[in-house]
Amino acid sequence: MVTVLSPRPDLWTLDPGVLHLNHGSYGGVPRRTQDLMAALRAETEANPMLWFRSVAARLTASRLALASYLGTDPEGFALVPNASAGITAALATLPIPAGSRIVLTNHAYGAVRYAAERTARARQADVVVVDVPLEADDETVVSLISAALDRASVLVVDQISSATAMVFPIAALVGACHDRGVAVVVDGAHAPGLIDAPAADGADFWTGNFHKWPASPRATAGLVVAEKWRPATLPLIVSWSEYDERLPERFDMQGTYDYVPWIAAPESLRVLAEVQWPVRRSQLSDLVDEGARVVAKALGTGVAEIARPAATMRLVEVPATVDLTAGEALKERVSRELKAEITLTGFDGRGFIRLSAHAYNSLRDYELLAERLPTVL
Repeated sequence: MVTVLSPRPDLWTLDPGVLHLNHGSYGGVPRRTQDLMAALRAETEANPMLWFRSVAARLTASRLALASYLGTDPEGFALVPNASAGITAALATLPIPAGSRIVLTNHAYGAVRYAAERTARARQADVVVVDVPLEADDETVVSLISAALDRASVLVVDQISSATAMVFPIAALVGACHDRGVAVVVDGAHAPGLIDAPAADGADFWTGNFHKWPASPRATAGLVVAEKWRPATLPLIVSWSEYDERLPERFDMQGTYDYVPWIAAPESLRVLAEVQWPVRRSQLSDLVDEGARVVAKALGTGVAEIARPAATMRLVEVPATVDLTAGEALKERVSRELKAEITLTGFDGRGFIRLSAHAYNSLRDYELLAERLPTVL
């Protein structure tokens, strides 16, 4: 019999007077990791010269721990500030001939689409956006994307969409693309912590954030590069490691940079182990299911039907009377007046509240949100 795990808000320093229901955007760093970061920064300022002499070895240790957590080859794993940086580095590496296509879906993260558009302008290529319905199953997703691969040089695809919390069939898409000679770049921003071995499906490039579900410090992300692309893959900042033959080390030392988040990141993985994350993740999925139903009932709407939803995120449809163009103002009002942190997303003309669940959440959080939200929507 599996024990039902209790919430552990004590491991975080989050304001207890606020409903924190949007871990999926900026995460939340555990108290222990914060303490380690403070100690490392104090060490930095006590002797900056000594600190920077020690950084390379510390980064190597942290990078190996993070690669192991992903279950990926450490020789093809580099540290980057965020998934957007990983996507940009990948697109800068790939041969994208003039007249070819960069294929995206309509679930793509805004900054990722901008990166594709910038690359397309520079290479005189085209960006093609494939419409994938929210309710599409894996077979439909692969069929729709495969139909758009003519003249494509690369597919950039979400592993878990930020806008819709939808899980894409990466292994099948990699197979379909590679059969046609098309490279695959996976935006796995939300995947670490939610998908086991998320970089194992054979994509040419995979990138994901550790600051979301693994709760590591912000500006900590990874880039996994297939062996054939490693010699050509370079960091976005030219620094002293420019000519290092090893991929990870080329990305490690980016000048006078704050390396504390990267070095402290494995401490958050130890916190996840303490809260029995694999078991808790399953229970959080049940929690956010129930929480989403409670909120939807209060709003008189429903929970979006998604064939493969992310483990710890759900979409609750907002009433048709809500002005989606005023989303930022509405989020600020919810934060200010209701003491709740949520995010609003739009997809295919529909508006949603994307709810998250992490180890500090309980059903009471969603019940309180359900009580408060109708007063502003």
